[in-house]
Amino acid sequence: MEVTQLLRRVHEGDRDAMHELIPLVYSELKRLASGRLRREGRAGQQQTTSLVHEAFLRMAGGRHPDYQNRAHFYAIAARLMRQILVDAARARAASKRAANELQFDEIADPAGRSTEELLAMDEALERLEKADALKGKLIDMRYFGGLTAEESAEALGIPAHTVRRELRLAQAWLRRELASAPTVARAGGG
Repeated sequence: MEVTQLLRRVHEGDRDAMHELIPLVYSELKRLASGRLRREGRAGQQQTTSLVHEAFLRMAGGRHPDYQNRAHFYAIAARLMRQILVDAARARAASKRAANELQFDEIADPAGRSTEELLAMDEALERLEKADALKGKLIDMRYFGGLTAEESAEALGIPAHTVRRELRLAQAWLRRELASAPTVARAGGG
């Protein structure tokens, strides 16, 4: 059965559709997660698998949006992966505050960024999303979900050249924001 049809059934509350959907999208989600973690120098089978499984658990346990197509589904998965990484960074930051003897390198982010960098990135992305929702979505899709400009364009129903232009503008904005962030001493933009 086609993925889009299964996505519609999931939206309608058909639990069996989610079980049918998983094998069809699992390898693509692992590819996206692996690509993201590999770009950050932290790729590992266990990390990739854990990230994908956590995203699936959140998707299966929550309300099911009206997935318009495969690309839209992957865009939502990308957003969830970002949230998972940010939640993990927040938990590590809280743990660090609770145990001051913990060394900074022991809590490196699974995506290759320090906790402070990931939290600063998340705060900057939240500001970007408030200022320009499209740019925020595109950053999520590209950097947390690994979607190409064409896949993002399909998910959002806009031309690929618009996606590329908006991504360039969003990247420049994020670099500027992160360079001026007090907690991140020029730790790399995006």
